[in-house]
Amino acid sequence: MLMQTLRLPALVVLALFLAAEARAQTYPAQTIRVIVPFGAGSATDIVPRIVLDAAAKDLGQPIVVENRPGAGGTTGASAVAKAEPDGYTLLATSSAHTITPSVYAKLSYDAAADFAGVVAFGELPSVLITAPGKGLTNVRDFVAAARAKSDGFNFASVGVGSATHLMAERFRLSAGFNAVHIPFRGGPEALTEVIAGRVDFYVCPVNTALPFIREGKLVALAVNAPKRVAALPEVPTTLEAGFANSDYTVWIGMFAPARTPRAIIERLHQASVAAINTPAVRDKLVKTGLDPVAMTPQAFDARVRAEIAAVGAIAKAVGIKPN
Repeated sequence: MLMQTLRLPALVVLALFLAAEARAQTYPAQTIRVIVPFGAGSATDIVPRIVLDAAAKDLGQPIVVENRPGAGGTTGASAVAKAEPDGYTLLATSSAHTITPSVYAKLSYDAAADFAGVVAFGELPSVLITAPGKGLTNVRDFVAAARAKSDGFNFASVGVGSATHLMAERFRLSAGFNAVHIPFRGGPEALTEVIAGRVDFYVCPVNTALPFIREGKLVALAVNAPKRVAALPEVPTTLEAGFANSDYTVWIGMFAPARTPRAIIERLHQASVAAINTPAVRDKLVKTGLDPVAMTPQAFDARVRAEIAAVGAIAKAVGIKPN
């Protein structure tokens, strides 16, 4: 009787495993819901819709994208973290996901442990911009001028702890100069102040700044991606310019709750990658400013963990405290 009792937990685990495997083999058998934890109209909303519309045809089931904004993306992320790990409730978000642990003191989830990476749709490279009136035409002269100014430059962002804030701070720390952070309520206001010369610089997505760069209203000094950007081939990366650990690229990707069967994650990954590699889908993504990337779910998970640590180090260095 004792031996039979001891074997019961193992039998329960085996039964649960077999049930999960059975679900994975028939997946998907119903509508898939993807939560975007931000409002409609942003790249984080548009990009998943482009990819998932095509992926749904491959999967043979509808994919419904639901916007659930709130608390810097944590409301929607929390809902997915607590969802059944069956592949029918997913999270499509941006690298803001790796920032939240450094900005919010009491998250109801673990940004790494409670999620499993499915696919990185791609990256949004950013550019360091300034006004032509500043007389700075390359990033080295810019850094020299910033170092020489006793009270430092000032720079724009779309909010404390935002990606635009952390990108600028990462570059500033690498380049070794002081700067005063000026947060704005949105990108258009920040751009207006930089164009007017009242703010010295701004690091923002290439696609946002590109029209103004082409019109000569802004000067592109460097991109903070690992490689040069096709839209600005003459502009060097911050790494090329000699500033180590200065790159910070925003990504958009999709996650499942942790403990989702690996077979389901792989099925979702394959369908998403196939969609991304479709010429019509790829063209739409490029027009949003996205640089599609190839990354396995395992590599995506590793990137998330590394980025959470890197953002935490930046936040500590510049005095961002979780609230």
